[in-house]
Amino acid sequence: MLNRIILSAACCVLVLTGCGDKKSSTSAAENSGRMLEFKYAKQFTAEYLENDCIKVNIGDDSYIIVPENAEPPQDNDNCTVIKQPLENVYNAASSAMDLIDGVGALSQVTMTSTKYDDWCLQSIRSSMDSGDITYIGKYSAPDYEAMLEEDCGLAIESTMIYHSPEVKEQIENLGIPVLVERSSYESDPLGRMEWIKLYGLLFNCEDEAQKLFDEKTAQLESILSEEKTGRTAAFFYINSAGGVVVRKPSDYVPEMMRMAGGEYIFTNADLKTDDNALSTMTIQPETFYEKAWDADVLIYNSDILGSVSTVSELLEKYPLLKDFTAVKNGDVWCTEKNMFQQSTGAADMIKELHSIFKGEADDKMEFMYRLEG
Repeated sequence: MLNRIILSAACCVLVLTGCGDKKSSTSAAENSGRMLEFKYAKQFTAEYLENDCIKVNIGDDSYIIVPENAEPPQDNDNCTVIKQPLENVYNAASSAMDLIDGVGALSQVTMTSTKYDDWCLQSIRSSMDSGDITYIGKYSAPDYEAMLEEDCGLAIESTMIYHSPEVKEQIENLGIPVLVERSSYESDPLGRMEWIKLYGLLFNCEDEAQKLFDEKTAQLESILSEEKTGRTAAFFYINSAGGVVVRKPSDYVPEMMRMAGGEYIFTNADLKTDDNALSTMTIQPETFYEKAWDADVLIYNSDILGSVSTVSELLEKYPLLKDFTAVKNGDVWCTEKNMFQQSTGAADMIKELHSIFKGEADDKMEFMYRLEG
C-alpha cells in the first residue's frame, strides 16, 4: 500500500511537470463559449465554458472537464463531471491506451481490463511488468474494490460497456465518473488519431497532443497529393466456420488504402452492407473468391486467429486462395498485432500501404510483413 501511495505522489508530480498547466493567450471569460475545432474527428465535440471548464459531447453523453481548483458551472445537469488532475485511471478501452501514452499521460493510468498477453504495445507491457498498471478483470466484471482502493479518478470505457450497463452504473455509484469513448466509430483514420486531442484535454496535455498530431499528419502531405496507383487490395481473415471476414467499405481500413493510393476491392453494392455499427462483416467464400481473386494485394488480418509466416501456411488453412493473382505474384501480406492497438500509428500505416501499392515496400515493416513463399 505504501508503494501505491508513493506511486500516486509521483504521478501527481508528473501531472504537474509532464504536461503542465493549460496555456492560453485568452482569458477564461474570453474562452467561454469557444468551440474547439477538429479537422477529421466527427464523434466528439468540445467547447470552453466558464472557469476554463470544457464541455465534451460524445454521442448522447456530455462531460465537463474541470481544471484543478476550479468549480464546474452551476448548469451541468445530465453532464458527467471529470475533475483534474486525473490520477489512478481505469482504462477499459484498449484503443485509448496508445493515445494516452502519446500525450505523455500513461503514468496516470493504473488499471486496465486487458490482460498482459493481449497487449502488443511494449510500453504497456513494461508498465504492467513494473506493477504501474494492473489488470483488474475484464470490462464486464471489473474489481470494484481495486478501484476504490486505488481511489480511481476516471473510468474510460468503450461502447462495449453498453452490453453491461449494470457495470457502468455500479462504477458511477462508487463516485467514479465514467467516460465512454467512440474513437473506433470514426471512419476517417485521421479522425481516429485526432482523438488524441480529447486525451490531451482530459490529462491537461493539449500542447503535446497537438504536436504529435501535427507531426504525424505532416508525413502524409506528399502521399495524399499523389495520383492513385490503380492497384486493388483485399483485407480479410477466414473464421473457424469457413466464412470470410472482411472490412466494410466505409471502415477506416479501406479508407487508409484509398488514402495510400490504392483501392479496396469491395464496394457497398458487392457486400450489401447493413447499417449496424460493426466495422466487419462475414461473407461466403464464393463471394470473396468472385471479387477478390484478381486483387493486386492480399492482406491477411492476424488480429483474431493469429499470424502466419508463409504463403504455404496460409494455403494450408485456406486452399481457395491458391489461384489468386496476389498469391501467384507474391504480394501477400500479414498484419502485425499492433495494427489495431497503436492508434497513433494511422499515418505510419498509410505510409506502409502506400509503399506496398507502389511496389517499394520492405518485406518487414512496423505494421505489416510480406509472407514468404
